[in-house]
Amino acid sequence: MECTVNWQPASGMAFTAETGSGHMLAMDGAPDGGGRNLAPRPMETVLAGTGGCTAYDVVLILKRGRHDVRGCQVKLDAERAAVDPKVFTKIHMHFVVTGKGLPLAAVERAVQLSHEKYCSASIMLAKTAEITTSVELVEA
Repeated sequence: MECTVNWQPASGMAFTAETGSGHMLAMDGAPDGGGRNLAPRPMETVLAGTGGCTAYDVVLILKRGRHDVRGCQVKLDAERAAVDPKVFTKIHMHFVVTGKGLPLAAVERAVQLSHEKYCSASIMLAKTAEITTSVELVEA
């Protein structure tokens, strides 16, 4: 995996990243740090990537179990350390999974498997952060 990040000096503290798969991602800093608030902060992209990673796992696990999953949303709420390096210390992930006849136990197991075995991002962040989860089912 590779990624190239370039500072955009004319924009203050904005950066663009080009991923190895050829996609672009913009990031910016807060105004009090010289940014212009034109894009997510780099740590917001870490949190968003973690949510995407675990949601991907949950959907894939449920589909492989032949469950009729139709939607998956993860709401992440994170706390960071007060001093540098301001790592994540707590992350709560609330999964809202929509489907037809989804068993709660299957969804909870998919979330558990993601966090214990498959989601590299959340497993990595669990080295510094207490990660908790909750699940809400919505009938389609």
